[in-house]
Amino acid sequence: MNMRIGIVGTGGFAKKHAGIVSRMDGCEVVGFAGTSLEKAEKAASGFAAAAGYEQVEAMLDNGKPDAVYICVPPMAHGPIERSLIERGIPFLVEKPLGAEGSIPGELAKQITEKRLITSVGYHLRYTDGAQKTKELLEGRYVGLANGYWLGSMPGVSWWRTLQGSGGQFVEQTTHITDLVRYLCGEVSEVYAQFNRVVMHERVPGTEVPDNGVVTLKLRSGAVVSLTNTCMLPINHTSGLDLVTDLGVVEFRAHGVRDIRKGQITEFLNQTDPYVKENEAFLHAVRTGDTSRIRSTYEDAHQTHLVSMAAVRSAETGMPVRL
Repeated sequence: MNMRIGIVGTGGFAKKHAGIVSRMDGCEVVGFAGTSLEKAEKAASGFAAAAGYEQVEAMLDNGKPDAVYICVPPMAHGPIERSLIERGIPFLVEKPLGAEGSIPGELAKQITEKRLITSVGYHLRYTDGAQKTKELLEGRYVGLANGYWLGSMPGVSWWRTLQGSGGQFVEQTTHITDLVRYLCGEVSEVYAQFNRVVMHERVPGTEVPDNGVVTLKLRSGAVVSLTNTCMLPINHTSGLDLVTDLGVVEFRAHGVRDIRKGQITEFLNQTDPYVKENEAFLHAVRTGDTSRIRSTYEDAHQTHLVSMAAVRSAETGMPVRL
C-alpha cells in the first residue's frame, strides 16, 4: 500500500517536496492545502491522486495522509502543527519554525510528550559536504568560525515585515546558525547588532533590518561571527569557514575545501540533500526508525532559540545567555 502524503502550502518548496515524494517508490501525494482553493487545485493538478483543499482539516479528513509536509511562511505556523500533533500525524516542516519564540516552544513540548516523528528542513545537514566536514573536524580544535548569508531581498511582501518573517537572520541565516550547531556544538551566549540603511526607503513596507552581525560563544569555547545582508542587488554567497589548529575548512552548499599548509583539497557533493532529507523522514514514518533524521523539531527548536536570542540582543543592545 502506498504511503499517502499531504502538502500544506503551494509555493516553490511545497512543489519541490511533492515532486521528490511522487518519484519515490510506495508514495503518493494525495492533497494540497493552500490559502485559496484555486492555488491548491492548481498545485494538485500535477499529481494524479491529489486533490486541492482550502482548509488543512479538510485535507486531513478526506485525504487521510500518513505524513504531512508543512511549507508555509514563518508567521503561518502554529494551527497547522497543532492539528497534526492532535491527530498523531508525522510531519516535515520547512524552516524557520516561526517568526517568534513562544509558538515553537509550545509545539516542541507537545511533540516530545506525544513522541511524534518530525523532521525540519535544514537540508544543509544532509549534504555530503556536511558529513565530510564532520570527518575533517575529528581530532581538531575549532577556535573560530565565520559564517555569512549575503544576498538580495526576496520579493514576497511577508518577508519584509518582522511579524511575517522575523527578519533575515531568522528566516535565511538560520541555515548557517543551524550548521554551526550541527558541526561545532551548542551556543551559550549571543550578541547581535542589526541596522536599517536603505531598503526601508527603496522597498515600501520594509521593516526588517538590512544587515546584521551576530556573535556566538559556544560551549566548547569557540567564538563565531555570523553576518547577513539583504541589501545587495544580487544573491552573492553563503557559507561557513571553520578555523582550526590544523587549517581552515570552508563549507559551501556545493561542497567543502580543506585548506592546510601547502595543501588544498576540495570535496564536491555527489548527492541531492533534499532527496536524502525526504528519504530519511519517510523511512522513519514507514518503519519507526528515526536514526536517519538529522534535524527533529526538538533539535531545530534549539536553533530557533539562538535566532530569538539574536533578535532580543539587537533590540536591547545586551548579550543574551542561553
